[in-house]
This record gives sequence, structure tokens and C-alpha cells, in this order.
Amino acid sequence: MEDPTNRDKVEAAKEIVFQLAKGIKQIAMYRHAEGKFGEFLEKTHQAFTQYLETHGPLALKVESQNFQMYQQDLFEEPTPMAFKFYRDGIRNLIFRPGLSIQELITFTLIATSEPERGADDVISQLWKASLEHLEYVVVEGFKMDEFSEQEVQVEVDQIVSFLYSRLRTQSTDFLRFARVSTEDLEVKLEGIDQIRGAVVQGAAATDELKAKVQKEIQEEEAARLFPKLVSAVFQVVESGVEDPMLLEDMFVQLLDALLLQEDYGTINQMILKLKAMEQRQMQNEGLSRLRATLVSRMGEEQRLTRIGDMLRVGLPKNPADLTRYFQSLEADSIPTLLTVLETMEIPENRTMLCDLLMPFCKEMPDPFITRLQADRPQTVRDMVYILEKAKVPDRIKLFAGALRTKNLAVKLEVMSIIAQGRTPDARKTIVEMMDDSNIQVRMVAIKLLPEFDREKAYIELMKFATDENFDKKDPRERAAIYSALGSTGVHNALMHLSEILGTKAGLLNRKKVLDDKLLAIHGLAGACSVQSYKVLQRVVEERSQPAEVLTAARKAMYQVKKALFGEGEAPQV
Repeated sequence: MEDPTNRDKVEAAKEIVFQLAKGIKQIAMYRHAEGKFGEFLEKTHQAFTQYLETHGPLALKVESQNFQMYQQDLFEEPTPMAFKFYRDGIRNLIFRPGLSIQELITFTLIATSEPERGADDVISQLWKASLEHLEYVVVEGFKMDEFSEQEVQVEVDQIVSFLYSRLRTQSTDFLRFARVSTEDLEVKLEGIDQIRGAVVQGAAATDELKAKVQKEIQEEEAARLFPKLVSAVFQVVESGVEDPMLLEDMFVQLLDALLLQEDYGTINQMILKLKAMEQRQMQNEGLSRLRATLVSRMGEEQRLTRIGDMLRVGLPKNPADLTRYFQSLEADSIPTLLTVLETMEIPENRTMLCDLLMPFCKEMPDPFITRLQADRPQTVRDMVYILEKAKVPDRIKLFAGALRTKNLAVKLEVMSIIAQGRTPDARKTIVEMMDDSNIQVRMVAIKLLPEFDREKAYIELMKFATDENFDKKDPRERAAIYSALGSTGVHNALMHLSEILGTKAGLLNRKKVLDDKLLAIHGLAGACSVQSYKVLQRVVEERSQPAEVLTAARKAMYQVKKALFGEGEAPQV
């Protein structure tokens, strides 16, 4: 370090790692914004470029807790990133002139990857990435024969330096290689007498022990570290700070740290405590502004998007805490929450978020109504669900637009949600859908009709069943009408179906009577009651019935029995 040139190199290298650390923090906060990674690492790339153009290749020595150059630590504090490379056997990193921003992004993502969560080890990722302007030296392992039962840690810097010197070349061929003989190595190692701090290792830790220790560390962080930190912050606030807004940055940093830990419960406690302090100190406007600022930051796009990223890949650890977190947000978070909702694929998380958005919809329904015209079917379903649960006035008229969609699945689901309203307007809409051009839509409308007024449904369905054009309808639609007729549960409907089954067939109307009886069986299956089970039981016992009717009756009786009594034996009826 007495050489001024070496001091300049070390200072330039420290600037690089300083900018790199800042870039890594920004990437961690905005992990979803992959398009901005280049912007976050722009200053780091500039520092790299300046160094490489001035001093040539940048060679870093990897130690267990830091990167070094000329035996000087580059990071101010120990960094887990260095240990990650060191643990996988990497002892030198060499960056060469021409390093591109994309190569720097790839290297940064590899350096911040987490093998504990399924990522490959660092060496595998570097090998797959094939970074043209980055070289690394790996030490696989060393053993001393005279210590056959013990493993030792040996100082191998001179060995690595020698091997690396044989790897360097001026050739443009990227498939670089070295030819090293044992004689070369022996000559180079003459006079080396460095066995520094032999580390005796006992039995390797089992997977169960590793998991136990890791769990204890996580519990220490979650149960003790952050609650103590929050307590310390509030002690500062309660000590009598003249302007609590001076602590804004500290609260925001604490918020981000808790979000990374998915500790929504502690965040909720912070909000509650600020509310309590605000009520005790009515004259302190600073506390009110601090709480409002913190709630506003909780609803910012980057933080809600990060929560959405976690909800896309799994269920939340504490759904109740996450629910209270969302309930604390202001109405201006609605657009971001709706955007997050569109990315949800796990049904439980999507339903949870829809339920949380329902109170916002009552206060500000316009953003939800606008999205009824979305091209994405799932978005339309979610908006209909939220608007229905929020009981937005004239929502049935709003749903009419969604029913005009060409997407059949959306139309059928919207109809099901409309039917849950049980209002006269909802019934009117369902009746109108019985004239739709699509048979599936008509069949669903027929099935939903008895869920409103059963007596009215019986009268309307009987009109369909006795219409002179009934026989011209599709067999599926006729079966749906009779099934809905039975599901009304009206006594007259059961009597009508029983009379059809008792009809005797003549020579000229045998086919029609058979079809009518099969439709009656559909109706009894749709009724799914003890009375319909009795009628089906009688039909099965009538050997004079056609074989087709007996087969259909047995099948329907089994379905009704299973629905009423389960898989066990049916009681005597």
C-alpha cells in the first residue's frame, strides 16, 4: 500500500463495491421491476468502466467475510455475499475490460441468489451464465495424508496464484486452459511452510440439526429482534421528540425491513400504537402526520407489488395480519390493489383480496365498474363478485354489460353471481337469459330460476313443459327444464312427474310416452328429496315399466340416495 498506484486501485475498488451495495439494496426493494435493474446498477457499471479503462483487469481476492485487494477489505463491514462465494470454493474474481451492463446485472443476481430457497449454487450459475468478461478461480479441496482422520484448513494462496498464472493468456480463444505438471508444482512450492490455523472438524451436522438451528435463528429474528427494535423506536418517540416527522425515514426503513420478513403483525402494532399516542396527545400534529405518512407509504405501488409477488407464489403465513394491513390502507391504494389482483393465480389469495377490496368498493365504486369492460375474463369475474358483495346500487344493470361478453365462461359465472342477489331485478335478468341464443346459457338460466321464487318458477317452467313447441327443443334443454321443475320442490310438480310415470303407452304414442317418462326421471332426480326417492323406488319395483325407464330410475335413485344419505345404506322410507 506504499505504492500510490496500489492505493488508487484500492480506493477505486472500494467505490465499485459501495455503488454495488447500493444497487443491490434497490434491486431487493424493487425485485419485480426487472426492467429497472440496469438503472439501479448504472453507477456501479460506470465505476467498473472507469477502473478497467484506467488500471486494467480488476482482481479481487475472496475471503470468508469480505473481498480484498492488496490485503485491504473493500466492504466496510463483513458481507454475506463474500461468504457465499467463499463457501462454494471461489477464491478469486477477475473482471476484464469490456464488462457490459447486462453481464453486471447477471453477476449481481447470482451474487444475491439464495440457494436455501432452491437456487443453484454460485459456481453452477456462473458456469451457466458464461460471462465473457468475468473469470473466477475455484478451489475444490485440499487434504493432508498425515492427518488421515482429520480435515484441516490449509493456506493455499500461493498454489492458487501459480495455477492462475498458468491460466492467463493473450489469446482471443475463450476456451482457455492450463497444462500443469506435478514437477512444476513441486518446484513452485519449494520452501513453503504455511499451515495456518489447522481447524479440526468433528462429525458433520445432520440435516435435522441444521434445520433446528435455522428455525431458532428465524424465531430469534421474528420473535425478539424486530419487536425490540420497534420498542426502541417508540421509546425515542415517547421521550419527547419535538417534531416526530424527523423520524419518518426511520419508520419507513423499519416498514421495509418488516415487509421483507413478511411480519405484517408488527406493522399493524406500529399503526395501532401511533393511533393511541395520537389520541393521548391531541395537540401533537406531528404524530398525526407521521401516522398518515406511514399509512401512505404502506400503500405505495412498490410495496403493494412486493406483497403481490409473494402472494403469487404461496399462501400468506398469517392471513389475519395481512388482512388488517390491507384494511389500514387509504382509498388512493385502490388502483394498485386492483393491478395486484389481476396478477393473482392462487384462488384462495384472489378471494381474500376480493373480500378486502369490498369496503373500498362501497366508498369508490367507479374503478371497479370501469374494469367490468376488461378483456381478461378473470378480471370481469372478480369485479362482478366485489360489486355484488358491496351491494352497489343498480349493480344488476351494470352486470348487463358483462353479460354481453362473447366469453361463455364469464357469462355463466356472472349469471351465478347475479342469482345470489335474490332480488326482483336479478330474477328478471335470469329470465331474460332463458331466451339467449346459446343453449348452455339457457340451461344455466333454467337451473337458476328456482333459486328465487319457487312457486313462480313452477308456473313458468310448466308453461315451457306444456308448450306445443316443447318437443322441438334440444333434448338437453328439455331435460334441464324437467330437472329444474323437480328442484322447485312444489307438491304439484312432484304430482305431475308421478302422473307422467304412471301413463300407459299405446301403439301410436309409445315413443312419446317413453321420452316423457325419461324426462320425469330427470325431474325426480332434480328434486333430490325423500318424496322423490320414494317415487323412484316405486318405479324400480314396477316390472311393467320399459327397460330404459328402469335403468334411468335406478341411476337416479342412486344419485338421490348418495346426495341425501351419503355412501351408506339408505334408511327405510
